[in-house]
Amino acid sequence: MLTQNMKALINSLWDKFWSGGISNPLTAIEQISYLLFMRRLDDMDTKFKSDSDFTGEKYQSIFEGKFAIPNTKESVDKATLRWSYFKQMEGGEMLRHVQLKVFPFVKQVNGRNTVFTKQMEDAVFIIPKASLLVEAVSIIDKLYEEIEIGMRGGQTFHDTQGDMYEFLLAEIATAGKNGQFRTPRHIIQMMCELVDPKMLELVCDPACGTGGFLLGAYQHILTHYTSKNRLQKDENGFMRGTLADKLTDERLWKQLKEETFYGYDFDSTMVRIGLMNLILHGISYPNINRRDTLSKNYNEDNKYHVILANPPFKGSIDEGDINESLSLDTTKTELLFVNRIINSLRIGGRAGVIVPDGVLFGSSRAHRDLRRMLIDKCELQGIISMPSGVFKPYAGVSTAVLVFVKGGTTEKVWFYDMQADGYSLDDKREKIETTDLPTIVEEWGNRHKGKDNDRKAKHFFVPVKEIINKDYDLSINRYKEIDYQPVKYEKPEKILLKIEKIECDIQKGIKDLKDLL
Repeated sequence: MLTQNMKALINSLWDKFWSGGISNPLTAIEQISYLLFMRRLDDMDTKFKSDSDFTGEKYQSIFEGKFAIPNTKESVDKATLRWSYFKQMEGGEMLRHVQLKVFPFVKQVNGRNTVFTKQMEDAVFIIPKASLLVEAVSIIDKLYEEIEIGMRGGQTFHDTQGDMYEFLLAEIATAGKNGQFRTPRHIIQMMCELVDPKMLELVCDPACGTGGFLLGAYQHILTHYTSKNRLQKDENGFMRGTLADKLTDERLWKQLKEETFYGYDFDSTMVRIGLMNLILHGISYPNINRRDTLSKNYNEDNKYHVILANPPFKGSIDEGDINESLSLDTTKTELLFVNRIINSLRIGGRAGVIVPDGVLFGSSRAHRDLRRMLIDKCELQGIISMPSGVFKPYAGVSTAVLVFVKGGTTEKVWFYDMQADGYSLDDKREKIETTDLPTIVEEWGNRHKGKDNDRKAKHFFVPVKEIINKDYDLSINRYKEIDYQPVKYEKPEKILLKIEKIECDIQKGIKDLKDLL
């Protein structure tokens, strides 16, 4: 959890960037991410060196030796590229040093052939003013001082740093463009609980944005390997633990951090932010690449065990660019992405996908073909209908979560009518006590223990034959029964007498006021 002081510092950081000439939130968060990464590199290297001195193991510092500055004949001591070194410089000197030396070093710090280095090739450090850089460096130092205070209070570093970065990302206000917007973390947590990604499974998000679903899956796995006495219930009602003290095999840690999570996005800025997000949460070598997964240059069919996604809504793609493996005859991205997810899963692979309500009942041939695909080629296990305010202030569209397994047979579909997600459903999205999320997870786990046949309840099963007979309609309103309570009204004569009495009281009041004048 972030302290109020940390939130105030982050808000101050945003204000500095805004007044310093960087008003686009995506650009600002990208530049802030670079600074956070520089700070973290210095901290990590210092810690590894300290640990090696204690254990006697040999450690090669990334800040030892010389660094050849690209496109020049000049080289510098890598020790001068540390955050702790350049933060002491005068403003103008610091800005030139970071622009020309530190940032080029950071861009290739993981090696020349890593995913990180590849995606950073065209990255640019564009903080325009020395004063802005000095202020940003000072605020970031204060933030990490707050993190250290939190650690003394029992919080883990990655947990607090991750919360800090999430709070930063929450300020992206340009979201919603082309149907893209960040998925609230508590919705991601719920979906991870339903789909349950496990160790050694390949997890993918084909439209990953800032990497929220990949991070959610990572934290879900860490929680599974954290001792019960080290778990804590978070503000959304989920048990959470990032220590993973029961995960002692270094090979599994390597697998988890380097070969488990895969993400794709067509926006280079979002890819870099996603990379930074995962790295700052402890995933040392994330596999996030710039690629349009609907296009012809993507070929990852039958690969992943788990896919979690909130694909763009209301977008479209040129018909000539659509990958030939996608069988739906449409250019609508909300349909094509579900088709892509089904293709990308291996047989038995599981998916949790957010779709707009129109996907569930749309009357076009492509809409019906997709629903038929979900029923006939997958085991469609559940549909959680979410209220329209979940994605405010970015969008007010009603949405649902589809949970399905590739292959198998759909016999019946479990529906849940979510009424509240723990936040107000207006543009402010303030925290409230009422939430269905923990109940959804609990009832999901118990869904086969009861009959769940009451169509007037929040959750119930619908046989697949009934769905087929209704033209594969998957809208919960098509099956939920409303318990109408007839309203009893008084007789008209009694209502008129009450109106006459009220009128008399009004006239008497007016007379009394006149007598006072």
